[in-house]
Amino acid sequence: MNLLQWKLLPLLTLVASIFLVFYLQDPSQNGCSLLPHKHFWITSKRIVTPQGVISGAVEINEGKIVSIVKEEERHGKIMGHHVIDYVDAVVMPGLVDIHVHLDDPGRSEWEGFPSGTKAAAAGGVTTLVDMPLNNFPSTTSEETLKLKIKAAEGRIYVDVGFWGGLVPENAFNSSALESLLSAGALGLKSFMCPSGINDFPMTNITHIKEGLSVLAKYKRPLLVHSEIQQSSPSPLQLEGSQDDPRSYSTYLATRPPSWEEAAVRELLKVTNNTRPGGSAEGAHIHVAHLSDSGSTLELLKEAKRSGDSVSVETCTHYLAFSEEDIKDGDTRFKCAPPIRDKANKEKLWDALMEGHIDMLSSDHSPTLPDLKLPDSGDFLKAWGGISSLQFDLSATWSHAKKRGVTMEQLALWWSERPAKLAGLELKGAIAIGKHADIVAWAPDEEYDVNDKFPIYLKHPSISAYMGMRLSGKVLATFVRGQLVYEEKHAPTACGTPILARVTD
Repeated sequence: MNLLQWKLLPLLTLVASIFLVFYLQDPSQNGCSLLPHKHFWITSKRIVTPQGVISGAVEINEGKIVSIVKEEERHGKIMGHHVIDYVDAVVMPGLVDIHVHLDDPGRSEWEGFPSGTKAAAAGGVTTLVDMPLNNFPSTTSEETLKLKIKAAEGRIYVDVGFWGGLVPENAFNSSALESLLSAGALGLKSFMCPSGINDFPMTNITHIKEGLSVLAKYKRPLLVHSEIQQSSPSPLQLEGSQDDPRSYSTYLATRPPSWEEAAVRELLKVTNNTRPGGSAEGAHIHVAHLSDSGSTLELLKEAKRSGDSVSVETCTHYLAFSEEDIKDGDTRFKCAPPIRDKANKEKLWDALMEGHIDMLSSDHSPTLPDLKLPDSGDFLKAWGGISSLQFDLSATWSHAKKRGVTMEQLALWWSERPAKLAGLELKGAIAIGKHADIVAWAPDEEYDVNDKFPIYLKHPSISAYMGMRLSGKVLATFVRGQLVYEEKHAPTACGTPILARVTD
């Protein structure tokens, strides 16, 4: 080797090292993104921002939104950069689904982080928050949360946060709850009726009051499955069903609206503690998957008027289906609280559009097909839960467009408000400084949910949406600026586990 080569060797080594670091960190090189650019622009005639829908361009660099320009301002600003033009497709903040059961670890044969987050990406969901039950063990301690985080690392295609569980075992142990919250749980979830999972028992109002006192210190929410089991259905309630377990009306009679009303009445005994100056100021109660649009909703409206820190969600399936749609033996539609009649569905839509219901979620709750008992069609014994994560956006839009819902309302229900509830300050809006979590979709494009459509749910046969025609096809999904889905998924799962930060 001559003298010149010896002198060049250190320089070549340095250049190679820099290249290697760049190669490993660049999402276009490590399979995290289908797009070979970290700095690029997205343009469209319909970009949904907090200030309204604009025609213009969004600049993305290093995973964040760095500028937004309107059409009349963009001349000369985007030259020299890669541009993705979605023409008149809608460019919207990615959906934030705060109510998802991915069952990982422990029951990944039901779902799992890889399959579930692929479904999310294909449906325009860029962030989800995983529930603390249906996985095994349930996420009720710092140790079990660490198991959940470990199971997610390197296996998620979108960003994933985690709720912890409030159960009788930890409700009176403030140090255990504080450890769970300090370890990164975004908040807690409890059931006021049997959950169906042995290591996730139900709580009563005393447990909930204790949990709120701890949550107040962390300023995080408590999500509540608000049903209280009451007496068995009366003969009058069962009238017309002939007590036939294949009849949906038989199942519906076993979980009347009075269960939801009774639970919320109990909750209202402690929600006043969340008011300014109250003993649980800083805590927040969130009623999950509201099904009853009658007296239960009226109670919640009164609590809000009184200044209680309370919010409520409903789910896509309560807005898309009604009792009249469900055929005998079709246990794909079994869930709790149950899907009620058409009049109830219309009132839920009214409440959502009037602002009394704050946000939407999927309550994606899959299982093994056999546990749905498709052969017997027994609604009383089949596992409950709707498998729906991939169709959050399309199923909502298919019914919303008939009611004059705007794109801004969709973004509010599916992005901004869920992100705020979960404390995700960098999510939920197309705004400067936020994560570049974006979905591009064609609202007028229809598709049939059948065996020919690429379905990423682990067990498509159990989804209530099979056989439907939906409007609103997802074209592309970006998570932190990485193109994770565009008719196919990115080769590598590079989603980020989201942990709450403890601040003084």
